[in-house]
Amino acid sequence: MSLTIRPASEVAFDCISLGEVMLRLDPGEGRIHTARKFDAWEGGGEYNVTRGLRRCFGLRTACVTAFADNPVGRLVEDFMLQGGVDTQFIQWRDYDGIGREVRNGLNFTERGFGIRGAVGCPDRANTAASQMKPGDIDWNDVFGKHGSRWFHTGGIFAALSETTAEITIEACKAAQENGTIVSYDLNYRPSLWSAIGGLEKAQEVNREIARYVDVMIGNEEDFTACLGFEVEGVDENIRGIDVSNFKRMIETAVKEFPNFKATATTLREVHTATVNDWGAICWHDGEFYEATPYPELEILDRVGGGDSFASGFAYGFLAHNDPEKAINYGAAHGALAMTTPGDTTMASLAEVEKIVGGGGARVVR
Repeated sequence: MSLTIRPASEVAFDCISLGEVMLRLDPGEGRIHTARKFDAWEGGGEYNVTRGLRRCFGLRTACVTAFADNPVGRLVEDFMLQGGVDTQFIQWRDYDGIGREVRNGLNFTERGFGIRGAVGCPDRANTAASQMKPGDIDWNDVFGKHGSRWFHTGGIFAALSETTAEITIEACKAAQENGTIVSYDLNYRPSLWSAIGGLEKAQEVNREIARYVDVMIGNEEDFTACLGFEVEGVDENIRGIDVSNFKRMIETAVKEFPNFKATATTLREVHTATVNDWGAICWHDGEFYEATPYPELEILDRVGGGDSFASGFAYGFLAHNDPEKAINYGAAHGALAMTTPGDTTMASLAEVEKIVGGGGARVVR
């Protein structure tokens, strides 16, 4: 059975996201603590999905977020405009001059290489997005007047503050009331939850949000930490990817949350920071679908690979309403996104379809 997705002709957007968009500062092949220059990118777990759907897959997307109105906020807005994501739903907050009351988020990120893993150093306390709260956004205008076929948000944004958790719930409810498919990436980050109640709070918030989700994305750690599902019979001696664990967890999860219409996760075994086994699996309407695997995938920059997977997965449903196509588009897009620097995709639809069709890395002339 396919998902019930609104026709494109009825709405202004194919996908709208809710989340924080930060300025990423990248030292390239160097280290943060020894850098003398940085490349600047934009990035954010939820935004990256709509950015991918627009730039790679050519769909109409928008992002609901907030910025302090200063040159840094306007720089991130400019990146969003270059990415083609509609910015009309940005909330601009007055800047006090030094960021005492509101500021914009920064994310210093090393790519990692070989035995040295990637490193992230976020600087995002007291940001405009983290202060978003229920009532800030007219969701009837967003999902009713404008309309969207798909809505995406996630556990990173929900963990920023008490109020971002509340506005996430508000948005998911409004999206469903307007016939919009809701996807949510659990994206568990212990460092984000530690200051606002830890694991207990993470489960309280995410289990409430899960009641309004159609498509749930997350790996075993996410489902365990955020939703409290434990897998029995796990063999700790198994090295790498054990798909059976994920399958058992999902079978348990969909019994408790029968509103889940699909679930998905990437499957990754890390050999080094630059060589990973990469794959993906999804559940839909009682069946599991596995993507063609990518063993020993060479990686330039792994940050954003999971978000690009999510955008490819959403595209498979939006364009074809086919779970098998969705999981293969997701895996291929995620793999390609990790071959270029920055959080966001530089892949094209033709490149994704070439990989999905079994094409390789021979030179294109």
